Amino acid sequence: MKTSSYETEYISAPNITPLVDVSLILVIIFMVTAPMLMQAGIRVLESKTGVAVGKHAASENICINLKASGELTLDGKRVSWKSLSGELRKALRKSKDKLVAITAEKENMVDDVVRILDISRQNGAKKLAIMKGQEERGEKRGGHE
Repeated sequence: MKTSSYETEYISAPNITPLVDVSLILVIIFMVTAPMLMQAGIRVLESKTGVAVGKHAASENICINLKASGELTLDGKRVSWKSLSGELRKALRKSKDKLVAITAEKENMVDDVVRILDISRQNGAKKLAIMKGQEERGEKRGGHE
């Protein structure tokens, strides 16, 4: 009697199609989300000059001074953190070159200075400058050291 020689063949090679599908989907997701993850930064360059020399008068610039106590002044006028955005927007409308110069004391937190930079940029400042305080330049101690 002849028996059926029906043999079951086992698939010995792994099926990589689902792996390729998932990998391609992940590549597409990363390509779409990568530009959103990049944050715009503020470029800060150190001045090479020893004294403040510029083509514009200091009166044309908008000056923000941050004291160690947290007190803010905008062009010599005291402002609060809440009103800084509105006052800065008004001052920037009048400014020709839209330059904001920030002066902070050594005791200030970097977070506060960056917050002022962000507020300035959001309200239309085209150029930002971080100035040294008077104590750092040696002006309060009677001249140069």
